[in-house]
Amino acid sequence: MTELAFRTATTVARIRPPSALSATLTLGWRALLKIKHVPFQLFDVTVFPIMMTLMFTYLFGGALAGSTQAYLQYLLPGIVVQTVLFLTVYTGVGLNTDIQKGLFDRFRSLPIWQPAPIVGALLGDLFRYSLAAVVVLIVGLILGFRPEAGPVGVVLAVLLMLVFASAMSWPWIIVGFLVRQPESVMTTSFLLFPMTFVSDIFVDPRTMPAWLQSVVAVNPVTHLARASRGLMHGSVQLFDIAVVFAASVVVTAIFAPIAMRLYYKER
Repeated sequence: MTELAFRTATTVARIRPPSALSATLTLGWRALLKIKHVPFQLFDVTVFPIMMTLMFTYLFGGALAGSTQAYLQYLLPGIVVQTVLFLTVYTGVGLNTDIQKGLFDRFRSLPIWQPAPIVGALLGDLFRYSLAAVVVLIVGLILGFRPEAGPVGVVLAVLLMLVFASAMSWPWIIVGFLVRQPESVMTTSFLLFPMTFVSDIFVDPRTMPAWLQSVVAVNPVTHLARASRGLMHGSVQLFDIAVVFAASVVVTAIFAPIAMRLYYKER
């Protein structure tokens, strides 16, 4: 018995904890499984943009652009941007749900790279964003959307959206730490409406009053929608892409350290 116990202890001592990459990928896979078990999280955010696309295209498209098909070419890239941005809310919702169920404390008690639960969730959410973008694009193609730059332009536009969305996920992680219920995280999502509506997603800013044009011009969502539209149609301005990357770096630099500080404070 003593020899057996010694061998068992030696074997256990040789077991190494998973690497940071392995832990992150595992928890990222867990985030993907959430979509399978709770598809409403994706359904909830894709139905709304599809309704917005149909409503704006066929009710206002003729008045805004002269024809519904012409307006669809302008509108759809912006709708994909709006869809991806609204999905970032679920990063905070998922985090808050794990905290309330006690799963977060279990993750932190494991011998793994401690930021892995957060980084893994962000990694899984990138797939969620991509899937939602594909759904809206497929609907747009059925309706008559034709990206002049072809598949390459569409893929580049979606990748740019993912960069900005990953940065915008950090504020929602902070909200997930601070509020008590997942529903409270969803309630704060109304803050995204001004960002998306006070932009050029739906209409050309040149039709707006001068003071509102100034507000739209400094909104990073405007540059994201403009850059995505340009990438899909082959007329992108490098300035818009630069602004999107700069805004992503600034948002991450400000909110990521705060989120990680809250994470370690909860320990």
